[in-house]
Amino acid sequence: MSDVSRDDIQQLDGVVERVIYSNEDNGYTICDVSVADDEIITAVGIMPMTGEGDRLSLWGRWTHNPRYGRQFSVTQYERVMPADVESILRYLSSRTVKGIGPKTARRIVEEFGEDTFNVIENHPEWLANIKGISMKSALAISENFKEQAEVRTAMMFFRDYFGVATTLKIYKKWGGRSVDVAKQNPYRLCNEIEGIGFERADSMASSLGFVNNNFDRVMSGINYVLFRNGTVNGHVCLPREKLREGAAVLLEVDAALVDDGITELLREGRLVCRRSEGREMIYLQESYMTEKYIADKLTLIDRMCASVDVADIGRFIQNEEIKSGIRYASLQKKAIEDALRYGVMVLTGGPGTGKTTVVRALIHIFDSMGYDIALAAPTGRAAKRMSEATSMEAKTVHRLLEMTYDASGSFVFMRNENNLLDEQIIIVDEASMIDNALMGALLRAIKPGARFIIIGDSDQLPSVGAGNVLRDIIAGGRFATVRLTEIFRQAQKSLIITNAHAVNGGSMPVLNVKDNDFFFLPRATDRDIAATICDLCLTRLPRTYGDMARYGTQVIAPSRKGEAGTENLNVLLQARLNPPAGSKREHRFRDRVLREGDKVMQIRNNYDIIWSRVGDDKSGNGIFNGDIGTIEEIVESEGYMTIVFDERRVEYEFSLLEDLEHAYAITVHKSQGSEYPIVVIPMCSAAQMLLTRNLLYTAITRAQSMVILVGREDIVAQMVDNNRQSMRYTGLEEILAEGKEQ
Repeated sequence: MSDVSRDDIQQLDGVVERVIYSNEDNGYTICDVSVADDEIITAVGIMPMTGEGDRLSLWGRWTHNPRYGRQFSVTQYERVMPADVESILRYLSSRTVKGIGPKTARRIVEEFGEDTFNVIENHPEWLANIKGISMKSALAISENFKEQAEVRTAMMFFRDYFGVATTLKIYKKWGGRSVDVAKQNPYRLCNEIEGIGFERADSMASSLGFVNNNFDRVMSGINYVLFRNGTVNGHVCLPREKLREGAAVLLEVDAALVDDGITELLREGRLVCRRSEGREMIYLQESYMTEKYIADKLTLIDRMCASVDVADIGRFIQNEEIKSGIRYASLQKKAIEDALRYGVMVLTGGPGTGKTTVVRALIHIFDSMGYDIALAAPTGRAAKRMSEATSMEAKTVHRLLEMTYDASGSFVFMRNENNLLDEQIIIVDEASMIDNALMGALLRAIKPGARFIIIGDSDQLPSVGAGNVLRDIIAGGRFATVRLTEIFRQAQKSLIITNAHAVNGGSMPVLNVKDNDFFFLPRATDRDIAATICDLCLTRLPRTYGDMARYGTQVIAPSRKGEAGTENLNVLLQARLNPPAGSKREHRFRDRVLREGDKVMQIRNNYDIIWSRVGDDKSGNGIFNGDIGTIEEIVESEGYMTIVFDERRVEYEFSLLEDLEHAYAITVHKSQGSEYPIVVIPMCSAAQMLLTRNLLYTAITRAQSMVILVGREDIVAQMVDNNRQSMRYTGLEEILAEGKEQ
């Protein structure tokens, strides 16, 4: 039972007294259950077709709902069918079986007694002899009862492999054939059921006696290698030879058999091949369709947008210069002109080059033209920074697209090709963080005739998800692109900005200046680096810079591992900055201790969690990946803690703690899209793939007021010299370039 193997799982046995709520689509149920000593507890979870009188064995955890109190959150359950006459009567009287109410239930049980269930399932025509039951009703009752029996059978068979929610997905797909389908070909589960990966299906298949060279296994393994390379390495496709080799190693089979599997999947249309410079590039069908759609929709937007008259463009820019008191540089003017002339425009450039100034100008100009404007960014913190910089509301891309969840629990966007965004101007910042899937979803919601302005620093780290969208769009050469290169006079005074540009250009940053905003503290060992960082955060920085340092310092490390990696630094910094105290309550979650006063980060978007603003009665919902907060209060007895994220107070149930990490130190990847007053960066030993130029550049550009590098100068030099970009196999650049040539 892989979904529910945690140490904190408990088992309860009881009888359902009352069903409070039941969703027929997904099986989500809230019910009161009588357990030992007649105690009534509230159970919540996926328990399809549960009715009053059901005898249940429940596995799960105690949680606290801020509104409804203590509840038992069910992760797995079994229904024990009633055997005695009284229990059978109660079960049927609860209307669990469609077509049977209390009066009819009594008549059936009085007639058939303990043999009632056998009659309903195997001799439904006998029910037609009961007053009030026609033959049609009898057959419908039997069909519904059999369906429930099939669900129970599926639950029993799959319980050793999956949780209840996953089992319900399987049943919705294949109904009463679910067990037979899984036994015949368990690899259909990972191919056709969302949320079941190859490894889980393979483990199940092994227990059922499937051998390594089973052809269904080979084809599923090929799909898995492509999927895994997308989620872990960011590849949209793979060269055929690399796919063949990788799958052969994973599956421990001959490469020729894998090649046969690739050929069959291509024939079936489940994979797609695109030729690139003599190589066969293999895609999952959905990945190819998304990449092709991005290219086609960008081209359509660019082609259908009406250009502003050249004379008007000059007048708009001149008027904006007068209003703002700013004389735009030539490249800034070019960016404004291109945004007014073309449907798609890309604006890129490093820190201090004036991207935000261009965005403000465009907002003012488009607003004066009567256009509705939408501002968006891929993360909550990036959207907040965009709002602060432009004095206009910016949303996350997910919120702009009105993300919600379907009956299966998968997220979907309400804004799409059938429900287009209303705005005529869409401006998206931090576009380097946007992967293929999110860009495809956004483009589906933009109406032809609108303008799409893409802003980002193409030299920063690429998206976590598959694709290299910003770089591919720029490299494809299909759309107007302006790269701002001039560092403005005010920015030239900042070593943060000049050193960032130096690193990006392959030159060593200035490390020996003592009176600016960029400092280097040499330390020889990782242990000394970690100790110095703790001393900086605890004593030296707060003593000199007060609250800005006390609340605005962020440690950003290249790696999670090692003595100066985020995992160890979080342990050390928690011990120094927020040590145990009698007045501070704690909660242990797995191998971590969460303590009142701890600095924590949300690591997944949660659009449903409700917050209230500190200091007023405003409220809303949504805490997002990258949001950093402080644990204010832990209420152990009721299973929740209060966390304040940027003046938003949240009652955070213990059941959500998998989405929370300590944030005294975070990785460079987690810092993307955010800025902090003071950034401290360990220059320590790490895997070669992490000691790269663009990773150091990204870390430096997270700082607003001060950067402190702590560690070895040779590591700084190594990162500057290592211009190794993470190789990502994508086709968007070539597809766009081919379109340009046509």
